[in-house]
Amino acid sequence: MTDPIADYLTRVRNAIMAKHRIVEIPASNLKKEITKILFEKGYILNYKFVEDGPQGTIKIALKYDAVNKVSAIKKLIRVSRPGMRKYTGYKDMPRVINGLGIAIISTSRGVMTNKEAAEQKIGATFIN
Repeated sequence: MTDPIADYLTRVRNAIMAKHRIVEIPASNLKKEITKILFEKGYILNYKFVEDGPQGTIKIALKYDAVNKVSAIKKLIRVSRPGMRKYTGYKDMPRVINGLGIAIISTSRGVMTNKEAAEQKIGATFIN
């Protein structure tokens, strides 16, 4: 697999389209950090890291609206790809859905949202 983050996003997108409650994803440290951010920001209900084998898995409980069965995650896109990286300074951080959404980025101080990086005045590489 050449792009594990794209695989992570695709698995979540496919689970949302199929209205699954839980999605299992092969684990890595970067994927764990992305999952923690999604949980902290309220886009997923819960997550669990299962240590089985050399890699382990991440079980993510997806969040849906109780009445309309609409997912909390509206859109997931990969901005920075292995073939074309996107870098930004803290002054040029993008506003996702006019400030209502988040961009998850990789910085020299770890994985964080675009708002946190702008507050700490850190440039970054986009993840999604």
